[in-house]
Order: sequence, then C-alpha cells, then structure tokens
Amino acid sequence: MSIRFTFGGDEHIFGEVSEEMSLEAFFTSLSMTNAVKAAGIRGVTEICPANASFQVKFDPDRIKPGDLLKELQSMEAAAATSDASLKTRIMEIPVLYQDPWTHETLMRFRERHQDPSKTDLEYAAEVNGLGTVENFVQAHSSQPWFVSMVGFVAGLPFLYQMVERKRQLQVPKYLRPRTDTPKLTIGHGGCFSCIYSVRGAGGYQMFGVTPMPIYDPTQQVSYLTEEMCLFRPGDIVKWKPVTRDEYDAAIEAVDANRYEPVIRPATFSLAEFNKDMAGTNAKLMEALNGR
Repeated sequence: MSIRFTFGGDEHIFGEVSEEMSLEAFFTSLSMTNAVKAAGIRGVTEICPANASFQVKFDPDRIKPGDLLKELQSMEAAAATSDASLKTRIMEIPVLYQDPWTHETLMRFRERHQDPSKTDLEYAAEVNGLGTVENFVQAHSSQPWFVSMVGFVAGLPFLYQMVERKRQLQVPKYLRPRTDTPKLTIGHGGCFSCIYSVRGAGGYQMFGVTPMPIYDPTQQVSYLTEEMCLFRPGDIVKWKPVTRDEYDAAIEAVDANRYEPVIRPATFSLAEFNKDMAGTNAKLMEALNGR
C-alpha cells in the first residue's frame, strides 16, 4: 500500500496508509512512526500514530517541509516490508453489559438514535443479524480485540475485532451525538469498540460499563502509578462479561486500591494471524489464562 502524504498547515505532515482500517495498515503506520523516532530527524517535535495513519509535527524553522517529506518518503518502502510482529500484552476487561447507568443515559437520548424503540444492544443485535442481545454479547466478548490507537480524549482506546472482516461487528454511531456518556462506558461505532475514559459527550452505541479504571491523571490507582493511561497501541483486549455482584465487588476493590487487572505478556505475528486466525486467538487466550 502506498502512503498518501499531505501537509497540515505549516507544522504538520499527515500520512494516510489506508482509507480503511486493517491490521496491515496499522503495522505499516507503526513501522513508520517507529522509524521516524529512531531516525531522530532534526526539527521533528511530535509523532502521533492513529488507526491507519499518522501525523508528524515539526518546526519549520529547523527543517524545511519539503526536506521532511523526502525523509518520510524514503522510509516508506522499508515500513511496508518490515516484520509485522510485536511483543505486547493481553488483558482481560470485565464488562457489566446492560447496566443501569448506560441504560438511563441511552433512554434520555432516544430521539438521536436510529431506532428509538430499541436499546443500543437490541439495535446492534438486529443490524448484525444476531437476533438477541445474548447472541450479540457472545459475539462481542468471545474473541479478542486489538488496540489500534489511543486518543481522541486522554486514555481512550480504539479496538479492532480480531476476526475475519465478514464476522466483524458493525454498528453505526448515533444520528446526533449525546451530550453525556458515563465514565468507563464500553462503546461501539462503525467497526471500532472503545472505552470512554472520562464522562462526556459521545456518539458511539453504549453496551455496558467496566469497573476497571483505564486513565488516572493523579496516578493513584495501583496499576497506573507509572503511566496514567493503561493502554498502548498493540495491546490486545478480551472482554469478560460479569454479573452485577461481580461488578460491585470489583468497584469495592478499586475503591480500596487493591484491584489487580489480569494482564499477561504476549506475542503477535500478523503473518501467523492471517494464516490461522482461530489458532492465533486460541494461543492468545492460553497466554491470558497463564497456560
């Protein structure tokens, strides 16, 4: 795939790897941003990777825009053929599906939804041909998801389902965004899932909430003392449906600062994944379960 470069004002170059998300596009973007970091190009002040693109900020008083563009173009061929594998982490994220807080919120905003007669989960089940909410939750939580980007708001992960494209869950965003979304809502828009790291506006469908903090600017949460944001691009997530009692117990552990998330080291190879998706996902589940 050929990267399309465009200038963003006087201080940015935007690289679009693909118009659609794919793991191949993600790894090319990752290779490019790693190469730019390693090169230590004079004048580059910030590098921002995204799902299938990236942006480089630079100081035009230290490097000419055309010279930086040539530098980036010279890295493109190597990035496209680099080894698409990484050492990463797989983690379990508990989810209380059909929780009372997102339900109360979605009912306040039904006039902004495609189908005001259904909840977000009911609508998602219908548009994906899955019939029932239970079937949709099973499809949503049974296979791992790949963190392709962290951002939009601080700590918010975008997650891409690790199954064949024809099996990926697709749900459109609200017709008009809400002015409220509960903190730690599990959302979905297009092919992407996400976790709302803070309370605020949003347009993604709401499926449930997690008790597990993912962003702490005060760095008081036990597992967020070194980095305030939990996720990194390349992390792998497995949703775990929990009951209300299990959710409440986790909230109690979080409040006492003794909650310990399940996070395990893992390796991921795009070539192996494309060759055997089910086998790769099974190995990831073994790593998550400590086998």
